[in-house]
Amino acid sequence: MSNKVLVMGSFVADLAFRAARLPAWGETLMGDSFALGPGGKGSNQAVAAARAGAQVRFMSKLGDDAFGRIARDLWEADGIDASLVGTCPMPTGAAAILIDSVRGENAIIVVPGACFTLTSNDVDAEHEAIEAAAVFLTQLELPIDTVQRGLEIARAAGVTTILNPAPAPTSPLPDALIALADFFIPNETEAALLTGLTVETVEQAELAADSLIARGARNVVLTLGARGSLLRTAGGQSTLIPSFSAGPVVETTGAGDAFCGAFAAALAEGRSPADAARFASACAGISVTRHGTAPSMPQRAEIEALLTA
Repeated sequence: MSNKVLVMGSFVADLAFRAARLPAWGETLMGDSFALGPGGKGSNQAVAAARAGAQVRFMSKLGDDAFGRIARDLWEADGIDASLVGTCPMPTGAAAILIDSVRGENAIIVVPGACFTLTSNDVDAEHEAIEAAAVFLTQLELPIDTVQRGLEIARAAGVTTILNPAPAPTSPLPDALIALADFFIPNETEAALLTGLTVETVEQAELAADSLIARGARNVVLTLGARGSLLRTAGGQSTLIPSFSAGPVVETTGAGDAFCGAFAAALAEGRSPADAARFASACAGISVTRHGTAPSMPQRAEIEALLTA
């Protein structure tokens, strides 16, 4: 394999507010701290993949503003090729992240801004870059038709496709979109919304995964938080991947992105899906011990050390 991963997705600036609890509607609450940093599911996953050892190209759009400069500085520092990232008049997006500093849980509002101006025509113009990748990874912080076009180009070229259906869709995803995913990676909440099924046990996760496979996904990797993840194939085979603990949980915000990016990196270098999921689980296990999203992504050596500990 070439170890080349092309990530198509969002960049938004993360504005993180920490407090002992979340405020109620109409309530003003004094917080513990504030941080401004790089975010967006696409960018986070690109950083995770790059630090996990992949050769990463990123496709998106930014505004010509301070938040956009944060993005380009981040990608340069992590060796991510941002030549496919365009600039547009719309401001770069932002995410308001409210973090419960006691439990480490979060609530997030995302305004995608510039990245939502990436069109199917833009994707068509970069088809050669997609076709040159070993793995194509995308999410749902872009217009659906843009996501679908990227997956179509990758699938036609024989590139391994990964769709992370996050943030959780507010309307049903077309089966044609799901069917373009070689690996469909939802979390429990997203799987429940997409299937209408309860996802609280491993057995229920298998049923939800089977429902998604029936709609066309070739494989489903359903992440289960502290319980690890479930790899389910179209042949009905299940592999339960354990979680990895690297220390006390500080923040779970970037865990899903860490998993997806590391999974893509591992597949790109030729690892089996089960081995890739194990590698990704270790990456996510480290990320939750750190603050932030992109800043929480571990280096490859850290992932390997946890796997062999």
